[in-house]
Formats: sequence, C-alpha cells, structure tokens
Amino acid sequence: MRLGLVIDLDTCVGCHACAVACKQWNTSGTTGPLTDESPYGAAPSGVWFNRVRHYEVGDYPHTKTVNMPLSCMHCDDAACVTVCPTGASYKRGEDGIVLVDQDKCMGCSLCAWACPYGARELDPRDGVMKKCTLCIDRIYDDALAPEDRQPACVITCPAHARHFGDFDDPDSTVSRLSRERGGRKLMPELGYEPTNTYLPPRSAPAVPTADVRRGSLMSSVKDWVNKAIAR
Repeated sequence: MRLGLVIDLDTCVGCHACAVACKQWNTSGTTGPLTDESPYGAAPSGVWFNRVRHYEVGDYPHTKTVNMPLSCMHCDDAACVTVCPTGASYKRGEDGIVLVDQDKCMGCSLCAWACPYGARELDPRDGVMKKCTLCIDRIYDDALAPEDRQPACVITCPAHARHFGDFDDPDSTVSRLSRERGGRKLMPELGYEPTNTYLPPRSAPAVPTADVRRGSLMSSVKDWVNKAIAR
C-alpha cells in the first residue's frame, strides 16, 4: 500500500476545519500533546500538523482565492528520513507512512531543514519533532466503523475537499481522482516523490498576476505555489 491524501484546491474553502480537527485528534493521540505557547496572547504559537495558506490570484476584480492546505507529503524518498542522525524518522514499508520515533528523536531539527514543504514542527516543550501521521492510530483501529477509519482532517472537511486512500490501488478514490482531474505533486523536480496529490482549480482567473507565469492553469498554480512555499 501507499497511503496518502488527495486535496481538491477547487473545493477547499479555507475554513481551517482540517487543521483544528487534526490538532484536536493528535493532541490526544499517539504523538500528543501538541503544545501551545501564549494561545490567547499577542503572539500565539504552537504545533500544528496541518496548516492552510491562502493566496489571491489575479488582478481585481478578476481574482480567485486559492486555499492551500499543507502537511507531510509522506514522500517515497523522504529527505527527512535520509538526514536523521538517530533513525527517529522512518518510512513504514507496509503503507508508506513517514513517522517519527519520539524515543529516538533528539530535536536536532535536521529533518525540518531538509523538508522542502515545511511539514515538521519542533515541539518546544517536549524537545522532539512532530508531524502528520495520517492518524495512524485511527485508520487501523478495528473498533471504529470502516467509514470512520480515515484521518481526522478528511472526516471533518465540510466541503469534502480531502480524500484518503491507497495510491497503489488503481481503483481507489484517490487514484481515480488523480487521473480524472490531472492531480499534481508539489515540487516533483526535487526527486522526493511526494505521495499527497493536489487537484488544481478548474478555471483560471481572467487576468493572471505578474507572480504567475502565463500558460496553463495547471502549470501556473503549480509554479506559483512552489514559489510561495520554497525556502
């Protein structure tokens, strides 16, 4: 198996329900708690496995908001695993999920520097690296009904913009959506072979901005988002 997510950029409304559900579930899950610093103060911060960025494409009044959820891509050739000096970061052979063994992690942050997607966060209170687990404690829980054995972000999404499944199964929902909608990976040129896939918006803004190179919407959104999250 190669488990991962498909995220529909055309459907995502940027409500952050996925991020909040992820935080809630994982705070009480295998990697919790996910700490917060001064959550009600002037400069709140904290550990989040899923974050949503918002970008405005086009020139007024012909604009389009693209909401871009970002989390671990569970890469086939994960740089975070390669650079980890203690073996704390590892990729499971049975399903492709990338995890962190917190008993081995020494909080050196090498994996965070190596990840081009900014998907890892050092918990300042625990001193270890934490990241998306695809809710591994949920998707394999036989006590749950089959329809509930999905990541918290997928179940919570009110717009059904997130889908979970096996990319090695050509008949799975994620494989079908990727084929039918021209699913794209983020920064594939780096060679890390991310698993998570994005479905592009179906229509382009009438007047592209200077920040987005003219051409197909597919290539424009891909290049523009890559620029936005590049380090």
